[in-house]
Amino acid sequence: MQKQISNLDKLTLSNDFLFKHVMLRKRICKHILEELLHTEIADITYLEAEQTIDVYPDSHGIRLDVRIADAANTHYNLEMQVKNPVNRATGKFLLPKRTRYYQAMLDTDMLQKGQDYDELSPTYIIFFCLFDFFQDSQRIYTFKKRCLENMNIELADEAVIMFLNTLGTKGDVSPDIQSLFDYINSNTINSNFTREVADTIVEIKNDKKVRDAYMTYEMRMKDLRDEAHAEGKAEGLAEGKAEGLAEGKAEGLAEGKAEEKTATAKRLLSMGLSVEDIAKATSLSVEQVEKIKAE
Repeated sequence: MQKQISNLDKLTLSNDFLFKHVMLRKRICKHILEELLHTEIADITYLEAEQTIDVYPDSHGIRLDVRIADAANTHYNLEMQVKNPVNRATGKFLLPKRTRYYQAMLDTDMLQKGQDYDELSPTYIIFFCLFDFFQDSQRIYTFKKRCLENMNIELADEAVIMFLNTLGTKGDVSPDIQSLFDYINSNTINSNFTREVADTIVEIKNDKKVRDAYMTYEMRMKDLRDEAHAEGKAEGLAEGKAEGLAEGKAEGLAEGKAEEKTATAKRLLSMGLSVEDIAKATSLSVEQVEKIKAE
């Protein structure tokens, strides 16, 4: 029990569990949207936080951190992205096509049978990124569909994707958004707004319901680690059998275990655990965890 509490106490706003709970505070979330979009929002309504959308039984489901609708029925999906995911097999970065899939699934989930296409609500998919995906130092990258032959022509499908680069130095953002970026990057409190965010985080961490929810979250992460271990072991056995050699089996099992440990370490790093605690939990050396963290 004390270990779970200790882990929760170490979390920062960049952790998706804590990010979700902070964004569930209406005043904070509404203020962020207003500052980002330079508009007043009458009110916001939470759809299902951390909602998993499976439009078809055999489709790839998506887990949304926070999904919101405002009084004008504009929908927002807010995500915290600590790492820049890459397909190891192809070397291609996954974030652009992830946003494409998120948009498609949101639209499919939103439009009920018999409704017209023009009943689709305007949408904003907003990623808070702790890295500069486009390497142009912009604080905000906003994407809308435009005609390549005439960039003044916009498709006007009311679908917007925004990447917030917390490390950015170009482009104007409001003082409160910049202070939020500073707080995400280094826990620096330099405005009344980030003081409110920090106080809210303390309040959240002291909430017994949140602590219980975090214990459930940790158990779910453990289940994922166990599944990854089982998959790695099965792959190792399959490879060994295909090769027909005992050493092939051993190598496959070892690789499966190594990949499982690496995957577990990455998840725990994203949750804000210390390198020492992760080394103990995964049986990796501190040096190995440090190397994974650097990557």
